[in-house]
Amino acid sequence: MPRRNDEVAALLQEYADLLSISGGEAFKVRVYEKAARAVAGHHADVSGLDAEELRAVPGVGSSIAEKVAEYLRTGRVTALERLRGRIPAGVRALTEIPTLGPRKAMQIHTELGVSSVDELEQALDRERVRELKGFGPRTEDNLRRGIDVLRQSEGRAHLDVALSVAEEVTAAVREATGCVDCAYAGSLRRMRETVGDVDVLASAEDSAPLMAAFVGLPQVSEVLAHGTTRTSVRTHKGQQVDLRVVPPRAWGAALQYFTGSKAHNIRTRGIAVRHGWKLSEYGLFDADTDELVVSRTEEDVYARLGLPWIPPPLREDRGEIEAAQEGTLPELVTADDIRGDLHTHTDLTDGVSPLEDMVHAAARRGLSYYAVTDHAPDLPMQRMSDDKMLAQRERVRALQGEVRGMRLLHGTELNIGPDGGLDWPDEFLSGFDVCVASVHSHFDQPAEEMTRRIVRACENPYVSILGHPTTRRIGRRPPVDVDPDAVFAACARTGTALEVNSHPDRLDLSDAHILRAREHGVVFAVNTDAHSTVDLDNLRYGIGTAQRGWLSADEVINTWSWRRLRAFLHRSRP
Repeated sequence: MPRRNDEVAALLQEYADLLSISGGEAFKVRVYEKAARAVAGHHADVSGLDAEELRAVPGVGSSIAEKVAEYLRTGRVTALERLRGRIPAGVRALTEIPTLGPRKAMQIHTELGVSSVDELEQALDRERVRELKGFGPRTEDNLRRGIDVLRQSEGRAHLDVALSVAEEVTAAVREATGCVDCAYAGSLRRMRETVGDVDVLASAEDSAPLMAAFVGLPQVSEVLAHGTTRTSVRTHKGQQVDLRVVPPRAWGAALQYFTGSKAHNIRTRGIAVRHGWKLSEYGLFDADTDELVVSRTEEDVYARLGLPWIPPPLREDRGEIEAAQEGTLPELVTADDIRGDLHTHTDLTDGVSPLEDMVHAAARRGLSYYAVTDHAPDLPMQRMSDDKMLAQRERVRALQGEVRGMRLLHGTELNIGPDGGLDWPDEFLSGFDVCVASVHSHFDQPAEEMTRRIVRACENPYVSILGHPTTRRIGRRPPVDVDPDAVFAACARTGTALEVNSHPDRLDLSDAHILRAREHGVVFAVNTDAHSTVDLDNLRYGIGTAQRGWLSADEVINTWSWRRLRAFLHRSRP
């Protein structure tokens, strides 16, 4: 069974959000937000902890531990239900919109009587929102962007959520009597950042035992359709999962077909037609005689079409067919290529795991180098100071002796100010091994100002990596308005690496931006931005996004040897 940490963390985050809406103390809101992060990042499953062990989780005090224990025991939290009852349902609906904070959602509801996203759209069309105190035309534009982001994400799960469901289902189906093969397919296999229905494919001569095992899973709340070749269910978390079962001889053709994408499949079927064949989920057949040509493996299907096997993340009809025909498909970066992580946090700022735990967890993963990059002082909530950072540096140097074979780097994640300035002067920055610079505020600047701001930060000789470059949070915050080509050109000119942030809520840069940035000749860093030891496992999502962007290992700086990386980090320093 999966850990319940994310479920409990979501509950605590909801409590924090409702406190904020109802005018609760900002300090108390932050306490619950920190507890949510702590629970999500805790190494043990909280469902197996007693009250005392819950209180030992960093950031979880007695009151929060009691709420968590109550939820695990009864499935409800009395205090949360009371708080829900105090907040109009319409306000809670409005807070789902990225770019709309809880206080302004309450203001819109109270003063305009707006109780849904559709009603807000109507109010925007009638220009009623700009009449409210603190609102204006630019606020309207941001709200429209937020509504667009919300609509695009409706009914879709983030990559990590969908992958967790798929891995549970495939593991169970593989154990069913007669199962020969089982794998997830569809957009999930292509590592899309969000997933609609989860597609699972299996092969067996008799599908009945597989279907029975599937509908009997404890995660299933509703059976939507039950057949011999296809069965669909809905999980308790609302995710639809479809299981298709094909004969073992058709496995390769079915896996190719159900992996997609639709555009990629149209291209491969077109190639088949030109050869006098027809391609379906059951195989490649002679169009005249219906005689089976090939079907057992994906490699066989592609080879008969005159193509090498094409990695699933590339199957989007974005040039992969032509590259395959020309023999120029990239050798994609893999998790095994990654030698280090250059963007991570500890509990000195907004992380939830101590420095020592993060370092030893990284060492257990076999990394060659590892950077600690806690936040700099221009994020006031983190309360960073020069003395705190220098003290951490001494601790990092002392830890080096405990993790022989892995080089420790002391770095920081700088905040790019509204004018492009950074938190510390150059003389202080010169003491860091690596500096990541990121936008953390003033997200609504016009494109010209935002572009100038980011370019100026990249021009600082101590900045090596531009962190989560568009600042987006999938389904929660749209990308900043910026000229991406100007930023990518600046990174190429200054030798600043663009981050592919592996957190499944970010995946920033996106695959589309990676493809665009590659044209400028930039290099990249696939980092976890880990805030706990558990977050170090998020690397797989960043790798999937990097693969969708056609990245090879040589284009990713944290696949390089330490000697080559060190030269890169110090290339332009005075």
